Amino acid sequence: MLLQLKPLFMGEKDTLPIDCELDFSSLDIGGTYPFASPVRVTGSVSLSAGVVMLRATASYDFIGECDRCTRPIREQRTVPMEHILVTSLNNEENDDFVLIDNYQIPLDDLAEADLILSLPSKNLCREDCRGLCPWCGKDLNEGLCGCRPDSGDPRLAALKQLID
Repeated sequence: MLLQLKPLFMGEKDTLPIDCELDFSSLDIGGTYPFASPVRVTGSVSLSAGVVMLRATASYDFIGECDRCTRPIREQRTVPMEHILVTSLNNEENDDFVLIDNYQIPLDDLAEADLILSLPSKNLCREDCRGLCPWCGKDLNEGLCGCRPDSGDPRLAALKQLID
């Protein structure tokens, strides 16, 4: 979706509302597709004291699996979006401002970047997820598995001697 911002920059309007749904269902993040349903972006772009500011929230249903126990995860997530929009920059390396071209900005690209940056490095079904037993594969959230690994990893035998 291309936002036309010329009325704001020319002082014709003070606020432009944003309310749309964006499709990121084909976005592959590490072999998963976390945005199966459309992402709803609501908010506004406003002009105040000569500064054009985009303030919005992106809401979506996250679909994935727990990185510890592989249980499916489906939860509602909300990502705040806040950017200062400018038509020119003195310093091209300044990340505090979003440079727009021809008084328009592709909201899809901006929302996609914010969504990707907001994703956690680990997806957990719950904060205290115990994961799977590395020897038998039983889900440790359901209880102990009963297997007793006596030997451990043979590559670490030299370190075990130091502890003993």
